[in-house]
Order: sequence, then structure tokens, then C-alpha cells
Amino acid sequence: MRRFPPERIICLTEETVETLYLLGEEDRIVGVTGYAVRPPRVRREKPRMGAFTSADVPKIVALAPDLVLTFSDLQAEIAANLIREGVTVMAYNQRDVAGILAMIHHLGAMVGQSRRAARLVDHYEGRIAGIAARAAARTGPKPVVYFEEWDDPMISGLGWVSELIGIAGGQDAFPELARAQAATDRIVTPEAVLARRPDVILASWCGKKVRPERIAARPGWETLPAVRDGRIAEIKSPLILQPGPAALTDGLDAIVAALA
Repeated sequence: MRRFPPERIICLTEETVETLYLLGEEDRIVGVTGYAVRPPRVRREKPRMGAFTSADVPKIVALAPDLVLTFSDLQAEIAANLIREGVTVMAYNQRDVAGILAMIHHLGAMVGQSRRAARLVDHYEGRIAGIAARAAARTGPKPVVYFEEWDDPMISGLGWVSELIGIAGGQDAFPELARAQAATDRIVTPEAVLARRPDVILASWCGKKVRPERIAARPGWETLPAVRDGRIAEIKSPLILQPGPAALTDGLDAIVAALA
């Protein structure tokens, strides 16, 4: 890193883009992932550096960044290529709500906005606590929720998604899989979903439009409470599949609305 705080940051994941905007430090961003959509103005303000698992390394290097922000092992090869080019890389790996909040604290500290980051975290903790308290006050059994991250093969929800379902007042249909980092470790069968009998089905097919009618038409699924009662809902990928502010706000609100 040539300067501190870094003056030229490239964000290869959506959640760090949104966090820097929320911290009022968007002027430090000189490039973003092609999937960045929050806030909407980022699309016209910042150049695109590639997709999530691919990036234009020469383009990134040419921008002379002080810091490139990545996420998880899925971007490990991109990070390695950048490091070989002499670029400073920070790889986050948050997988739950606590990790998301810690990321916000850490990123805030790196750009000289520790106090603002702390206020942002306090706000999120307060709204999460309020939602959890209202959910806990409801009577009756918690609805079983099957969250589908992909349809072929069928992949169940990530760690923070499972946690947010619980905060909203539901219970994850596959809590034992939620901590698995690799998507291949969260593959489920149609028979397994039938056995868990979800009351609600939430789907976010990683950028592909969800087709509720296809879900409902799976063999035998007409017997599921979620299908019988028409409780199949899509949550847009940018709202729930990125472990950052979006998931704690609009993503969580979408879960709450689906369980109402």
C-alpha cells in the first residue's frame, strides 16, 4: 500500500462498494466489480473491472490502486495474480452477521472513518435487535424456510442468510448446511426438501431470474405447505447474496415481508 489511508481503492465485491459509499468515502474508489449496483449511481460513476470470479488484471494494475478489496477463496486466484503484480490486496471472508459488522468496522478504520463505521454498525445492530424482538413476540410455531441459492443443482442458503431467517422469525430448513463455505457442500435433493416440509420458499438464483412456477412444478412439491399456500418469493441477488449492508437492510426486510 503506497499511502495511508489508501487513496485509490478497487472493490471487486459489491458489499465493500456499498460500505465505502455509506461511509462517505466513495471518492477513494477508482474501480468496482461489474455486479455493483448499490447505490444506483455507482453504475455511472465507477469503471468496471470484471465479474466476481474474473477480473481484468492489466486494467486494474494500470489504475495504480493503493488497495484492492476481494472476498473469499473464490477470488483467491485474482488476488494472487494482483499480488504478483505488486498490488496490495485485502481479502475479506465474512460469513455471518457478526462478520459483516466486523468488516464494516475494519474497512472504516482503513479509510480513517472508524467513528462513522461504529455509528453505522450501531444502527444495524439496533434495527436487527428490533426485528428480532418483534419476531420473538409473535405466537405460534416458527415457519420453516427453505432458501434456494441456485436451482440446478439445488443449493441451500449461506450462513448469513440462515441467520437472517432466524432474526426474521423463521427457522432455516437446512441449518446444518449453513456454515459450509463451498456451494458444493450445500447441495440438497428435492427429496430432502420434501422431508423438511418448508412453509416458505425463498429463492435468489445468483443473478438469474427466479421462476416460482418451476419451483412449484417440481415432482411431489405440490404437497409442500409453501407451494400449497403460494408462499414462494424471490429475493434479488444484490439484496441477500452479498455479505454486507444490503443483506442487513433490504435483504432482511424482504425476508420479514415474506414471513408476514
